[in-house]
Amino acid sequence: MDLIDWADFERVELRASTVVGVEPFPEARKPAYKLTVDFGELGLRRSSAQVTDLYSPEELIGRQIVTVINFAPKRIAGFMSECLVTGFADEEGRVALISPTHPVPNGAKLF
Repeated sequence: MDLIDWADFERVELRASTVVGVEPFPEARKPAYKLTVDFGELGLRRSSAQVTDLYSPEELIGRQIVTVINFAPKRIAGFMSECLVTGFADEEGRVALISPTHPVPNGAKLF
């Protein structure tokens, strides 16, 4: 494991956002959704998220999640992913999303 310092950590823009839209993403190699997430004053962004094993679209709408917003956009199967949804994989590879334990403003930075 490489050690980082505080300045390295501060460069990563981990922000709270709320899922406001979910679409199927059948073109993706691995099962995924196309998410639209709201960052408050920072606006809306879209992301591809491989979370279909644990979450239905209905469970995702309105859920606050933690998202990295300062990665360069990445094209995935013709879709431009503008942020990275964060989560942990369990023993079976299913991704559990990271969420605040209490509501916070969309766009709030993790520190």
